[in-house]
Parts: sequence; structure tokens; C-alpha cells
Amino acid sequence: MSRSKYELAEIISLYGTDFKQQFEPTFQEWKVLESIKSCRTSQLGGHIDSCTTCGTIRISYNSCRDRHCPKCQSTKRERWIEAREEDLLNTSYFHVVFTVPEVLNSLFLFRSKKMYNVLFEAVNKTLETFASDPKHLGAQGGHISVLHTWGQNLNYHPHIHCIVPAGGITQNGKWKMVKKGKGYQSKYLYPVKALSKVFRAIFLRLIQDEQELSSQVDKSVLRKLYQNEWVVYAKQPFYGPKQVIDYLGRYTHKVAISNHRITSIEDGKVSFLWRDYRKGYQQKEMTLEATEFLRRFCQHILPYRFTKIRHYGILSNRNKNKLREIQFLMGIIVDKKEKKSWQEISKEKLYFDPGVCSHCGIGHFITISSWNGRAPPKRFVQNKGI
Repeated sequence: MSRSKYELAEIISLYGTDFKQQFEPTFQEWKVLESIKSCRTSQLGGHIDSCTTCGTIRISYNSCRDRHCPKCQSTKRERWIEAREEDLLNTSYFHVVFTVPEVLNSLFLFRSKKMYNVLFEAVNKTLETFASDPKHLGAQGGHISVLHTWGQNLNYHPHIHCIVPAGGITQNGKWKMVKKGKGYQSKYLYPVKALSKVFRAIFLRLIQDEQELSSQVDKSVLRKLYQNEWVVYAKQPFYGPKQVIDYLGRYTHKVAISNHRITSIEDGKVSFLWRDYRKGYQQKEMTLEATEFLRRFCQHILPYRFTKIRHYGILSNRNKNKLREIQFLMGIIVDKKEKKSWQEISKEKLYFDPGVCSHCGIGHFITISSWNGRAPPKRFVQNKGI
């Protein structure tokens, strides 16, 4: 795997103190930045390996494992995807994106945890409303929701991506497909305009029901929000389960910016690549003051222990037995797999074997010593002849 020339950790190391003085980040934000800065450095400890054939010594440092870190998502993503493969159904899947008007951004930033929960609930109630309606499905549907808060230019843009199977389970325990519409709507899950209106109504009602939130929104703003059209974006269905898995791999464990998008760090400025979706996905380069770059990044740090991937309806844990019964009727046999180590995932999914010696290509590394950030090294007894 090729290593990025520039890293987010380097930006934090060089300009984190200036950012802290200028913008006064919260405890949670600063804690995340410190974790990312320390990732895979001696500060978090590590281990020393020796090759069983040529004796080459390798020193490896521990990862921070923070979900906002660009370097710590690969194995997490692959392990999560492998677990989701067990829940796939022999049906089409749709990709639906729910967004909120920009005027609500300040409220999202001010009351992020409550607002994110409201957003999840509004999306869930909207999809439940359409699934239970006999005109569209008339069954219990389900979906996976993933919260994203960023656009390509790192600006704040809270929205939820959903993967929705094209059907549901009836009260008799049978699988029922979504009814196809006419013309344009035949390609999509539910009528997009109707989805938008119902989503808007449910979301604003939930806001008004929360006194802490409703007191922060001016009544004139609420009226405008009811009058304006909201955006719900629906894509055509995936071709099959493989496309669903590919999608999950791209979206579930994304962070606000990956290291390979950073093109330069110099003179107090950071440049990075981004795609302008409004202009045909054109790739462009943006340059920001380093402190402004970190400010934008911190907008996307989630509240402590907040769950950003959620499963609803027939895809929720409590309905796992229902799902297994439908899979059985579809001829799908689910083999429960044991949880794999990160080394096994790296070898099978990421196409590199961290255990093979990079020097001779024959021997394997074994750990001869390890340490954490605040303890002396642990020694390991080697086998004879190594």
C-alpha cells in the first residue's frame, strides 16, 4: 500500500497549537486531533518484529483507532462490510440521500447530538411511512442509514445516506416487492417529491416537539422552511448484492478528508483536491489557511460515542430472525463466520500480508518485544533456531 506524501497528522502537528489559540476547540475536538496526531507514532507504543528467515528487524507503532482518523478505517470498514454480507437479500437495493436546508446548519452545529438524532428519526419515520402504505409497499421495510456531515470542500453539510432493499416483510412473513410506478418513477424506490414533502413535515414537527430546539428557531424561519422544497436524492437500484457491498465500502467508514487528497502543506496553508459536483464532478484544488482547514475538519467530529451507522426495520438486530427466515425462503444459506484478525483482513481484502518479511519475501515476522506509551517493553521468548 502506497503511503500519502502529506498527512492530516502533519497539519495538526505543525498548526494545531495556532488553531487551538484562534478557535478554542471543544474538549472532544481537541482529543480527536491529539489522537490523530499520535497515530502510528512512538507516543502510542508499538512492537518490534523479527523475520524468521533473514532476521530483519521491523518496528511498528500502534494506531489510534479513532473513527475520524484517515489511517485507521481500512480494516474496520472491511470487517463491517463482511458482517453486512450475511444480511444481504436476493433483491434490488436503492440508494437514497436525505439533506436539510443550509439555514439549519447553525442549529446542527450548536446542538449537534440532538439534531443528528432528529435527522435519523425523521429519515426513519419517512421511510416507514412509505413502506407501510399499501399504495407503495404495505409491509415492514428496512434500511441502513449512514450520517455524513461534509461536502468535498470540507464545508458543513449534514445529510444521511440510506441503503434500502426494494421490498419488505408482510404480516404473514412473506417477502413483498415495492410496487413499480410509471415512467420516471418506475426506476426509483418511492416518488421523490412525495418523499421530500413527508420528510420535511416530519423533521420540522420533531424540531417543534423539542422545546430546547424549537426555542432556537425563529418562527419566520420555520415558515420559510415549510414553504421551501427540500432535497431528497434517489438513485436507480444497484444491479445486485456486489454493488451494494461496493457502495458500503465507499460510504460507511469515510472520514471528512483522506490523506491522499492533501497536495501540499507549506507557508501556513493547506491545499487539497475536491470534486465540484455542480460542475460535472470536475476535480479542483482548494487552498486554505491551515487553521481554517482544521476548523472545517473539526466541524465533522461527531459527539462522543455517537452512533453514525444505524439499522432499521427488517435490517435491525431485533428483527434478525425475521431476516434469516426470508433469506431461507430465498434460498440464501448464511454461514456464520468467525471474527477475523486485522492481519487476516489485510491479506484477504486489502491484498497485502503484513506478516511476510518485506526484505526477503520468504520469512514471516514474529513479535520479540512490545510496549505501550507509558510502560517498559515486554519481551517475548523466541523459538530456537530463529
